[in-house]
Amino acid sequence: MAGRFAPRNAPRAAVPHQAATPAAAALTRDWTPPGPLDLRLVLGPLRRGPADPTFRMSADGSVRRAGRTPEGPGTLHVVARDGRIEAAAWGPGASWLLDQLPTLLGAADEPEAFTPRHRLLAVTHHRRPGLRLLRTGLVLESLIPSVLEQKVTTDEAYRAWRLLVRKYGEPAPGPQEYGLYVMPDARTWSLIPSWEWHRAGVDSKRSATILRAVRVARRMEEAATMELTDAMARLQAIPGIGPWTAAETLQRSNGAPDAVTVGDLHLPGIVGHALAGNRNADDEEMLTLLAPYEGQRHRATRLIMLSGNTPPRHAPRMQPGNIARL
Repeated sequence: MAGRFAPRNAPRAAVPHQAATPAAAALTRDWTPPGPLDLRLVLGPLRRGPADPTFRMSADGSVRRAGRTPEGPGTLHVVARDGRIEAAAWGPGASWLLDQLPTLLGAADEPEAFTPRHRLLAVTHHRRPGLRLLRTGLVLESLIPSVLEQKVTTDEAYRAWRLLVRKYGEPAPGPQEYGLYVMPDARTWSLIPSWEWHRAGVDSKRSATILRAVRVARRMEEAATMELTDAMARLQAIPGIGPWTAAETLQRSNGAPDAVTVGDLHLPGIVGHALAGNRNADDEEMLTLLAPYEGQRHRATRLIMLSGNTPPRHAPRMQPGNIARL
């Protein structure tokens, strides 16, 4: 699920050498959030592993992300200072990114609508006042990596995302020292040959799902403005996209506080352990335990994950495959 754990500092991943090009002047904007805001907690769910080529968290607390907006590629740099957010953006999508800055950082979120019913959630909610649910307004940028994460280890999914974005995406606008990339556009995704999906470790079922989605990219993006029920239905109209993938996408694109992730390998046991002492809970029991939080079930599960009250691992880790060797 989105924002599974509190983000940690990680060493910067090596990136391919890029020729230095003069950076165009940045557009800037300052914004004062309505309350406490922790950039790492808010934007952390957008990072697909520590080497995500579209996202960087820096030691100074700032965040850079590259995205493909309706107006074209853009790079956004945000930093929190003295209770306000300072942002700079580059590229054709710069104006769009700055216009959407408050929405991205949870301005439309309503954390006060959450009423804790368990002591664990009350304590975590109190300790994490800067948690707000982000909303990108961009569906494909969260849908595609969520499809890549279907039924594989996170390391496999992160590797596939990293390889495909670096090979078929484009260098992000603005300063190049972070080596960021913008993910491919819908047409480029559709033209990736089958053997390149294979080399990235993506099986034919997941690649076919992505191809079906990008062929109707405009219809997918319309889900960003829909109510949760309609948005879930829109995404699941694509064969290969089920409730798990739809929820993981809409948690990020729509900031949906009730988009609870069902069908997850670990989440039911984590929720069951935290709220009822049952690490063997299934989806049905998880939904029963979360029923008091209807309307805020995604927020409740994020707080559970952030509490650190997860069951100790008894079973062996899922072993990664390597279809590229087949």
